[in-house]
Amino acid sequence: MTADVLVPTSADEAASLYGDGAGITVVGGGTILLPEIAVGRAKPERALMLHRAGLGTIEVAGDRVVIGAMAPISAVADVPDGALGQVARHLADGEIRRTATVGGNIAAAAAADAQRGDLGAPLIALGARVRSTGAGGERIEPIEEFLAGDRGRLVLDVQYDRFERRSGTAALRRRHAHSFSVAAVVACARPDGSDLRIGVSGVGPTAVRCRAVEQSRDAADVLSDVEPIDDAVASAAYRRAVLPKLVRDALDQLEPA
Repeated sequence: MTADVLVPTSADEAASLYGDGAGITVVGGGTILLPEIAVGRAKPERALMLHRAGLGTIEVAGDRVVIGAMAPISAVADVPDGALGQVARHLADGEIRRTATVGGNIAAAAAADAQRGDLGAPLIALGARVRSTGAGGERIEPIEEFLAGDRGRLVLDVQYDRFERRSGTAALRRRHAHSFSVAAVVACARPDGSDLRIGVSGVGPTAVRCRAVEQSRDAADVLSDVEPIDDAVASAAYRRAVLPKLVRDALDQLEPA
């Protein structure tokens, strides 16, 4: 069966063609979807191609950053906020970073053998918001709420506010460049320690916000926020053992030198 191919030339047209998402397969960079099609796990009926929809820009204006859903990971590596750029620069390899998109990274479902969405942790720590469209129309919501939902929506952009922050990142990765993190932690706070936000990715189906640690500043409380799982990358027991250490490392980086 040949899929119907839809190629919108604007964000508004993309939103209109997507509708409520029924029967639509969104095609961004294709780094996740195309292998799924190749092995027969994905069989699109209607493919919404976003490469001409004008969603690939990154705007840094005043106190706000807006990253279009089609912006490649390689471009995100250059945004002027340390935590997000640092994670983006270490995601997969150069070939993937030049092709994979921000929207695909945060919207893709977890794989059967590994977790996805490494950008979720820094975006949570930055207090990012996701603008999306789908059933019920357009909405903007905190990224942690978007990730906790069904994610059956078309991501238009991700945005966050800029202000002076300290940031800390800690991650455990496999040697292979294409591997996802075993666990990754990003923490951000103002220089006086206020507005602490912590995101964790790689240990479950989606990145999560660690509210218990934000309140207590105790790294061990991360296991109250996160329930690690087993997959082909690491066991749940291993993740439970290393995660508090990674959180402690990220928190220590927030302290003045």
